[in-house]
Amino acid sequence: MAKVNRLSGVREWLEREEWAEAFDELVQIHLEAPCKAVDIEIEELADVIGGDLASNLFGCVFEDMLAGELEDGRNIVDDYLKRRGWKESVPNKRYMTALRSSVMSLYEVSDIVRDQSFLARDLIRGGEPVKVSEKLATRGMKPWDVFAARIVKVGPRTEITGAALHMAREVSEDLCDRFADLREKMRPYIQSRQEEGAPELEPYAFDTEVLRQAASMFTTAWLEDALQRVLDPILPALVNSDGDTIEFTTVRYPLKPGVDRTALAAEIAALPGFHRADDGHWDWAGPPAAPAPDDAPEDVERVVMLLPDGSVSRGTVELEGDSLTLETNSPQRAERGRALLDPVIGPFVDEPVVETRTVEELMDSRSAHEEPPSPSALPPEEERKFVHETLDRHYRSVLDQPVPALGDVSPRDSARTTEGRDRLVGWLKGLENANARLEPGSAIASYDTSWLWEELGVSDRRR
Repeated sequence: MAKVNRLSGVREWLEREEWAEAFDELVQIHLEAPCKAVDIEIEELADVIGGDLASNLFGCVFEDMLAGELEDGRNIVDDYLKRRGWKESVPNKRYMTALRSSVMSLYEVSDIVRDQSFLARDLIRGGEPVKVSEKLATRGMKPWDVFAARIVKVGPRTEITGAALHMAREVSEDLCDRFADLREKMRPYIQSRQEEGAPELEPYAFDTEVLRQAASMFTTAWLEDALQRVLDPILPALVNSDGDTIEFTTVRYPLKPGVDRTALAAEIAALPGFHRADDGHWDWAGPPAAPAPDDAPEDVERVVMLLPDGSVSRGTVELEGDSLTLETNSPQRAERGRALLDPVIGPFVDEPVVETRTVEELMDSRSAHEEPPSPSALPPEEERKFVHETLDRHYRSVLDQPVPALGDVSPRDSARTTEGRDRLVGWLKGLENANARLEPGSAIASYDTSWLWEELGVSDRRR
């Protein structure tokens, strides 16, 4: 039986005046602040974020209603079962009772078995992951997804309830920080509710009591993020390893009639830093990237493209058809590239045409006009092998390079400290989660990153 059908009776009970007013107040507690911040009404949420997401959000509020109490201590599940419980089946009553004593927490997913189960690690209260029996939800889950939900014990089964919120990893990290602050603020209140002489609550039980009062923390954080993504999407300021703003720049030199292409290729190959990748193609390499300065703005993301030998890719040069093309990711790099190229290619080319496109322009162009990239001409198995070998070389070089997500510390250096290992595990999980969300069966989606965990000595935390 669908979980929503198990609650149809108590959902109708909610329409009674004594409970409807309390539910309306609870909706305000969960949803009013994020809506006010962007000047929309709660009733407009379905139009803004979509009907399915809005329905799921209200489902979280409804479940909080089932688990919570009014100021006089009354609870809707207790009231309904006392007065109408004779109409419900035993499984339905068990499910309602489990929800009655539940709390919402933050969980990380692993070991997904489609249509059967997954492991959920409680990121708030800690402890070992629990095996959750589930069918439908497993079809959309990916390893290391994070979601806010209620996990309940119903008879011999551990289940996830009907409403769950998928959290972006950065939102989940912020929620963990928020909870740590809330835990300290609520400590005097929870301790004051204990009976005189009762032993102090152990940490898991104490955190459970805090969570019992904190369900709106999850819905509010999720809604704040969802509304920003829809109404005010923010792209971080992207810079390359030189600190230049990312703007994709193409310098296209028309070839002069009857040009000696072999001689032109030889001149390019002789330039320091220009390495031949294949026929008519050169990589322009620079030294390893220096760490970002300590005072670098937090809203700036550094993009460092590495070549297989660990050097920084500054751009590419391609000799094809009737033109020679230099491509870089900033106008400044294009100017530096031209300063190296122009003195030696001058006799072979005419005046170039320069085109620069911002990240936003490129995204708009692709979504509105351009066809998706054509698939590789390689057979699938050869393409997979090529992509995997390329990723192997890339990650081998990254292991000793500063990574912005690790505080501009290399993965190997991060693995040497407790705080660094925590960041490192989050980074590795992020890599796996991003790959898993690509099209199933694609070469990148099938890439196995488990060797990275082994190489860095953190494989014991890959669970």
